[in-house]
Amino acid sequence: MDKPVDEEISSAKAVLLGALASGVNSPTWLVLKITFLALGVCLVAMMTLAFSSSDFIIVGHVLLLILISGVLLFLLTNFLAQTGLVTVEQQMEEMGISQKNGKEQSKTD
Repeated sequence: MDKPVDEEISSAKAVLLGALASGVNSPTWLVLKITFLALGVCLVAMMTLAFSSSDFIIVGHVLLLILISGVLLFLLTNFLAQTGLVTVEQQMEEMGISQKNGKEQSKTD
């Protein structure tokens, strides 16, 4: 029996396809959420350093960065809720690199 196409595609390839093709697939969305989590950790560290330096101009700038990143995450989440995720296979077919096409071509040769 043939394996499903999902098992044959690595996560790195799925993320690369998600960056190049239209739509967002699940592995790409997972990488984006992990990236925002890392950004949040960095911004919390920056905020603690800004409070310890007692320079309130820096605190204001870090608060602005937190606001910008929060709004970006909110907008991305709402956009994906409205449009939905696409599968990796759909992105591969759109780009013309579907694995089914490669198998069919090798059978006809």
